Amino acid sequence: MAKAAPSRAPRTTLRSGLRSALRTGLAPLALLSGAKSFRDNPVIGSRRLNRLGLHVGRIRLADALTAQRRWRLGRRIPAADRRHYAEQGYLIRENLLPPEQFEALRQEIYGSDWPRLEMRQGNAITRRVALDRARLRGSHPQLERLLASREIANLIRYVAGTGAEPIFSLQAILAGLPSERPDPQATLHADTFHSLAKAWFFLHDVAEDEGPFAYVPGSQRMTPQRLAWERRQSLEAAAHPITYHARGSFRVGPEDLAAMKLPPPRRFAVKANTLVIADTRGFHGRTASDHPTCRVELYAALRRNPFLPWNGLDPLALPWVRDHIGSLQLGVLERLQPLGLAKMPWKPAGQGPIDAGLVETELGAAGSLGAGRRAAGR
Repeated sequence: MAKAAPSRAPRTTLRSGLRSALRTGLAPLALLSGAKSFRDNPVIGSRRLNRLGLHVGRIRLADALTAQRRWRLGRRIPAADRRHYAEQGYLIRENLLPPEQFEALRQEIYGSDWPRLEMRQGNAITRRVALDRARLRGSHPQLERLLASREIANLIRYVAGTGAEPIFSLQAILAGLPSERPDPQATLHADTFHSLAKAWFFLHDVAEDEGPFAYVPGSQRMTPQRLAWERRQSLEAAAHPITYHARGSFRVGPEDLAAMKLPPPRRFAVKANTLVIADTRGFHGRTASDHPTCRVELYAALRRNPFLPWNGLDPLALPWVRDHIGSLQLGVLERLQPLGLAKMPWKPAGQGPIDAGLVETELGAAGSLGAGRRAAGR
């Protein structure tokens, strides 16, 4: 007689209980980290503590430390860029590379097969390739040179307000797909309560109707109006019906912008070979499109604990770690997910060109946009 398989329920329950206990025990310690979820952290989400000023206090402390770090980084940045960031919250570089170098970079990217990951959010699919400088060396000299650029890294660090290492990826975004679920990135939002940087280096022209990046100029600044708005959100965020909002990525509408005396968002309809770096503590989003669009870019992100008083001492800056940073980041996420300490939304999408099959898979024979851009270089 076959023996019944042992039940896994007790083990699963125990693991869940340990995760819950760990999160509860660490909740107060998370106040001095970049933790932002009002729903998942009972201290951060406490209405009583936020009424007493917890959320606004974290913003003020993070801003004071970030200002000191950014001041020390400023000597590496032209004065015009420092002024532009302070006023607008973003930096932009048109014609970043010489034409021949840019075309060689495009050939390296579009002419290679990559280990791809995908994530679907509403009516948009993001395909991403983690980049390791060690794997690019020798085979992709233009791409490796771009990732090693001190000028680009220093601009990203200044906007983020930290001297840590940016993490680079290749990225293709297919948006405007037929779907009943909207793209959550198409709603203007702030990523978190402290400064951080995201960068996009566009490999082709992005038109007004092709889902360009949008940013509310000056919205990175914590004015009295913005702080008052942040305080109001902190009192209700834990129970907010929008999950992203409840987890600290506050959504914003036109009435909110008007109350904070902020202008409408600027759409970055840009030419190929343009670099945009934004402090995404400011309000930003992906402009919604009424038809399918495919955008291909080199993407970078830099986010670090905002309460560190120093710029250096970043373990990601160690030479071997820096050269393998993309794959190491994915490996850490994969190991932390079973413990409930991180989410891994990315799914393997096979080996192949960065954008091949995205449009074709979703839209059938109509999907020629990606191939056309690869050939035409538009």
